[in-house]
Amino acid sequence: MAGGWAPLPTMTPSRDDVAPYTAKRRALLGSRFPAETLVIPSGGLRVRANDTDYPFRPGSDFFWLTGCHEPDAVVILHPSSAGDHEAVLYVADRSDRSSSAFYTDRRYGELWVGPRPGVRERSAAFEIECRPLHDLTDALGRLSPATTRVVRDLDTAVDRQILRYSPGRSAAGAADPADRDLELAQALSELRLVKDDYETAMLENAVAATVLGFSECVRELDHAMTLPNGERWLEGTFWRRARVDGNDVGYGSIVACGHHATVLHWVRDDGPVQRGDLALLDMGVESRSLYTADITRTLPVDGHFSNVQRQVYDVVHAAQQAGIAAVRPDAKFGDPHRAAMRVIAQALHDWGLLPVSVDESLAEDPQAPNAGMHRRYTLHSTSHMLGLDVHDCAQARDETYRDGPLVAGMVLTVEPGLYFQPDDITVPPELRGIGIRIEDDIFVTNDGHRNLSEALPRAAAAVETWMVGHRT
Repeated sequence: MAGGWAPLPTMTPSRDDVAPYTAKRRALLGSRFPAETLVIPSGGLRVRANDTDYPFRPGSDFFWLTGCHEPDAVVILHPSSAGDHEAVLYVADRSDRSSSAFYTDRRYGELWVGPRPGVRERSAAFEIECRPLHDLTDALGRLSPATTRVVRDLDTAVDRQILRYSPGRSAAGAADPADRDLELAQALSELRLVKDDYETAMLENAVAATVLGFSECVRELDHAMTLPNGERWLEGTFWRRARVDGNDVGYGSIVACGHHATVLHWVRDDGPVQRGDLALLDMGVESRSLYTADITRTLPVDGHFSNVQRQVYDVVHAAQQAGIAAVRPDAKFGDPHRAAMRVIAQALHDWGLLPVSVDESLAEDPQAPNAGMHRRYTLHSTSHMLGLDVHDCAQARDETYRDGPLVAGMVLTVEPGLYFQPDDITVPPELRGIGIRIEDDIFVTNDGHRNLSEALPRAAAAVETWMVGHRT
C-alpha cells in the first residue's frame, strides 16, 4: 500500500478573509476575562449509524473565534503577561501518506476522506498559532479549574478533563457566580449580538441565495401539484440551492401547504400541494461561512389569493410593516413585537374574534385577567436574533437581549403570523385552516433599519405579480 504512488500536489497555505475579524473577536472575549484561561471546543463527529456520521458543523462560538470548520479542534486563550490573551488552536494534523492513518483511518485518513488542511495550513489560514491535536491532553492537564472557563457540552473529553469550578458562597452569604462556564457562554452570546462587517456580508450572501431558492420553488409549484407529497419536492428544490450556494439549510425547512400552515413547526413536509391552498415556506440557506438567512413567505399555490386569504394576508403584512418600522437603535428588542401584535389584535377585534378590548388583550401584566387572548391565533413572538444560529445568541442575558435595547449592527427577524386551526370552532368556517406568516431579516442601522430580504416581495399584489413572472 505504501508504494507506487505519484507525488501529492503541495497544499499552499493562504490567509482566510475572516482572520482579521476573528483576532479582534478573541481580543474582545479575552478582555472580559483578564488573567483567566478560556477553552472553546469545536465539537466532534456524531455517529448516525454504525460507521456513518452526521454531517459535521462546528460549534458557533468556536467558529466565531477561529473560522475553523474542523471537528475535534479546540482553541485555548491563555492570559499573557502583557494583559491580553494568546490563542492556540489545537487541530488534527494531516493524515497524508507519511502516516499509517492515511490507509487505516476511515474517519480521518486522506485515502478515505480526501486531502484536508493540517496544522501548517490552518495556522496560515487563520493567522493563529496551531498545534497538533495530540498535544491537547497535556495542555488541558496544565490548567487549573479555578482560573479556567470552558464552553461545555460540545466535547466530552474536554468536559471531563477540566472539571467545573464551584467556589461556593462568599463571606456575605451571597452566591458567588454559580457557574463560571455559564458566564463565558453568556459573554460569547452577548459579543455576537452585534455583527461586524464580515458577518453582515455573509448574512447578505445567505439571504441572496435564499431569495433565489424561493424563486426556484415558485417555478416548481406546478410540478409539485402532480405529486402526492409535493411539499417534499419544494423542500428538495430549496435544499439543492442551499447546497450549491451554501453549506446547507440553516434549519429544517418548513414547507406547509393548506392546513399544515397552521402547525407552527411543520417540518414533516410530506403533504400535497393543491390549487386554491396557501403554501407557507419558512426556509433559509446557511452560507459556507455558516451564517444563515431565515425568511418566510406565504404564497397562493395557483398564483392568486382568494378574497378571504387576502383579508388575512393583508393583516399579517400590515402587522409586519408595523414591526419593521419599530426597528431602530435604542428601541427595545420587544418593540417590533408589540407593534405587530397591536395590528393583529385590532383586526381580531374588528372581526369579532376577540371577546375583550384590544388593550385588555395586549396587557403585559401576565396576571391581568384577559391578557394574551389574541395569542390563541398568533402563538409566537415576532422576533429573534439571527446570525451563525437561526435563533442566535441564545445564552445572552435578558438585560442585553430580550429586555435590552437594539443596537446598530444587530440582525433580527420580524415575523408575525395568524393561524386559524382547521378544528377551531371559535372562528368562521371560511377562516379555518388558514395559516399565514411573513418573515424578513432586518439589520439595525445607525439611524433605523435595512431589510436584508427586501428582494422578495411581501405585499399581496406584488407577490401575485412576482409569482406570475417566475411561472411563465
